[in-house]
Amino acid sequence: MRKLLGRFRYHLLVFFAVLGPGFITAVVDNDSGGIFTYSAAGAKYGYLPLWTLLPITLVLIITQEMCSRMGAVTGKGLSDLIREEFGLRITFLLMTLLVLANLTNVMAEFAGIAGSLELFHISRYISVPLSAVGVWFLVVKGNYRSVEKIFLFACVVYVTYVISGFLVKPDWKEAALYSVKPVLMLEPGYIYMLIGMVGTTIAPWMQFYLQAAVVEKGITAKDYAESRIEVIVGCVMTSVIAFFIIVACAGAIYSVRPRDIADASEAALGLKPFGQYAFLLFSAGLFNASIFAACILPLSTAYSVCEGLGFEAGVNKRVREAPIFYSLYTLLIVVGAGVILIPGFPLIRMILLSQVLNGVLLPLVLIFMLLLINKQDLMGEWVNPRWFNLVTWITVVLMIGLTLALVGITLRGGQ
Repeated sequence: MRKLLGRFRYHLLVFFAVLGPGFITAVVDNDSGGIFTYSAAGAKYGYLPLWTLLPITLVLIITQEMCSRMGAVTGKGLSDLIREEFGLRITFLLMTLLVLANLTNVMAEFAGIAGSLELFHISRYISVPLSAVGVWFLVVKGNYRSVEKIFLFACVVYVTYVISGFLVKPDWKEAALYSVKPVLMLEPGYIYMLIGMVGTTIAPWMQFYLQAAVVEKGITAKDYAESRIEVIVGCVMTSVIAFFIIVACAGAIYSVRPRDIADASEAALGLKPFGQYAFLLFSAGLFNASIFAACILPLSTAYSVCEGLGFEAGVNKRVREAPIFYSLYTLLIVVGAGVILIPGFPLIRMILLSQVLNGVLLPLVLIFMLLLINKQDLMGEWVNPRWFNLVTWITVVLMIGLTLALVGITLRGGQ
């Protein structure tokens, strides 16, 4: 009994020691773009999209586990491995696409900050610049441990969406039914939403950030069993939050009148008739998610590009030690925040496009991951099990198929 207790205590201590990269990466995936995508899905289609969360969660766990394992075993980031195995030209092309996708995502985060605080009559011309400066100082003036602690605290605030979902008092029987009942429709809006939901939940940037964070935290193959649990817990929590966002908007908006919503703050307003607390909690969750992701997304992009192109990178390094890393991080924040302040900018279209762009880019990133993790000389005994490969290849084929279907239906509709 003592041995069992001792072993349990040891594994628990190791779990808390490695806690951070997997949990943070999965939870921050519910950013302002994600919240808008889930809110829009619930507001327009009600409980119908809930079935997608089960397969999405499975694929999210597998992809996150693969990246975490590669980082622990090789001690290198994903873009670093792509450059070493496939060459600089391919890496440069992939990094260019990733920067474009992530820049639109960063814009979405600052749009979420602006929208959430405008609900309380705080002008975006005040909230966005102050948030941008705060985000910049947090990462540039901090170190990995201090930044990680703040990020872990921000993860806890996501419980506001769970409480909001209960306050709306949705139809739980219908929600349970459509959580396991697949509903497919050959409608451009529905397919667009499906691609967006996959793209926002299993975003390409997550794979690069997670692997880089595992390496910087110093997690090795020896600690990997506990790190794997952390990854799974984070993925499950992400899907639980997404479930409650969809349910809240289905109960508050779809049940009254199915409609398109302009942004996530409109979803928060839709909860107002169900009580001030439901509105306040949803709004607070939106602000927390937006500012949290506004830190992570530029950081993820800077990690990926610098690793891929061979520049120094890392929060633990000083500005003069990693000038390209911090310059790119700063540029993404300045551009992402600056665009929000341009009057008349088509922000909502950009947010939706960013999520769909994630979904289109995802198959390409997954193909590189599969090729790398199945290299015996790179991973040794840690290569992928066959069913991991099967699920991931099916995901690649489905995402390419959905994208082609969307293009085909759109072109046919335009004729």
